[in-house]
Amino acid sequence: MIVDTAGRLAVDEVMMNEIAAIKKAVNPEEILFVVDAMTGQDAVNTAKEFNDRLNFDGVVLTKLDGDTRGGAALSIRSVVEKPIKFVGTGEKLDAIDVFHPDRMADRILGMGDIVSLVEKAQEQYNEEEARILQKKIAKNQFDFNDFIGQIQQIKKMGNLKDLAAMIPGVGKQIKDLDIDDDAFKGIEAIIRSMTPAERETPEILNGSRRVRIAQGSGTNVQEVNKLIKQFDETRKMMRMMTQAGGAKGAMRKLRRR
Repeated sequence: MIVDTAGRLAVDEVMMNEIAAIKKAVNPEEILFVVDAMTGQDAVNTAKEFNDRLNFDGVVLTKLDGDTRGGAALSIRSVVEKPIKFVGTGEKLDAIDVFHPDRMADRILGMGDIVSLVEKAQEQYNEEEARILQKKIAKNQFDFNDFIGQIQQIKKMGNLKDLAAMIPGVGKQIKDLDIDDDAFKGIEAIIRSMTPAERETPEILNGSRRVRIAQGSGTNVQEVNKLIKQFDETRKMMRMMTQAGGAKGAMRKLRRR
């Protein structure tokens, strides 16, 4: 059983007495102090006060999906001498992760977190589905159904800006950029405006079909043409990588052209 007590932004004597009474009545096996990473160093004073009253067992650092790097983690660990056990990167249960000190250090230094990015990708991708997709790519059968399926997988991984920030060297570059979570909306609208036959066989997308798709998706023909061109280039590159034995082989093949 988890007892979730009332939250507070500052130390309040009445609520401190209340939480002490709850501890006495419930006699919990473990007490976790949940701290908002956005409050920065102010969180340290609150953590110290709570630890003096409750002697909690560990810390949960939340809101790491925002712009904060989580520097308060170092101060809290130093002041209360209690471990940070979990971090929160969203509002749902699947956004709670085990705390990894080395990854937090990389985040604070602006070095990204490529390990967490790979783990997020692995959570969303099924090995059998990946094998089937690889066979389709090798046979040049990758179509718009597969394309939109990949977009859905990426969206499940989380906020686009947070994902990009995990890539080393990218975090600082995109700090002040506003990356819309609906960045794929236009692409999805265009693909969903295609008929099943058009999605499965992109080669039949002639001029009149493209005009109809543009009207149905609320876009224009230029945007439809751009997407189809990007799709063709992506399909060629993916097939090249499959046939050449990975990225290095693909690069060698490109140099010979």
